[in-house]
Amino acid sequence: MLDRYRVGSFEFGSRLFVGTGKYKDFATMKAALEASRCEVVTVAVRRDVLAADGAAKPGNILDLLDLSRLTILPNTAGCFNAKDAIRSAKLSRELLEGLGNAGAVWVKIEVLADTKTLLPDPIETLDATRELVAAGLQVLAYTNDDPILARRLKDAGATSVMPLGSPIGSGRGILNPANIQLCIEYLKDGDPSYPVIVDAGVGTASDVAIAMELGADGVLLNTGIAGARDPILMAQAMAAAVEAGRCAFLAGRIPKKRYASASSPIEGTIAPAVSM
Repeated sequence: MLDRYRVGSFEFGSRLFVGTGKYKDFATMKAALEASRCEVVTVAVRRDVLAADGAAKPGNILDLLDLSRLTILPNTAGCFNAKDAIRSAKLSRELLEGLGNAGAVWVKIEVLADTKTLLPDPIETLDATRELVAAGLQVLAYTNDDPILARRLKDAGATSVMPLGSPIGSGRGILNPANIQLCIEYLKDGDPSYPVIVDAGVGTASDVAIAMELGADGVLLNTGIAGARDPILMAQAMAAAVEAGRCAFLAGRIPKKRYASASSPIEGTIAPAVSM
């Protein structure tokens, strides 16, 4: 078990956040979530739970999740402006409060710029974060890997900033580790317990390990598991990777050197014979 950590009013052991979309069926989703050992699942409440009239769909995804073990993190997936994201977040809070679900107190804000890149819109994201923080929600802000924007989101009151590894669903991994590391450095400056969660683009276990080795507090992913040939086995791999990466970060890697450094000391060894 990894060291525990806090995100707003929540405390977790698992550092893997897993999405609930794109699985071939609900049975596979449930088995993969179990195999991942995650404690937080993200749900697009407006899309997956609410009907057009605003009421909860019968037999919706919340009915299929083990809510005694899992904490729901509602997200605003599919929103392309701050106004829609704010409305979606407030609907999620209202619904989850009505169900007595702890996930009502927080939201993952996702405001996308366009349908081609699915990259976050930085201005709309910042506007939505400010308004939802003012409304009393704990906001986890999905954003670009821009350290300046990350700091602005934290200053706006975001409970956690979630820089992307690469575009949503791309499977390209951590494209810019230097920027992710800068985001972490900026966000944790003077506040080392501030939670930074890398979100999006993870394709395989090594991507998760890299994010954790950079100092991220957690990783959020969906397609990397749901789209794998064997989602359940990949979920196990992701769980192992987040633990390995966290342990490696805490242990501290050796510095990189230009030349070789012998594992065994050569001082004091028998000198080779000199031919006469």
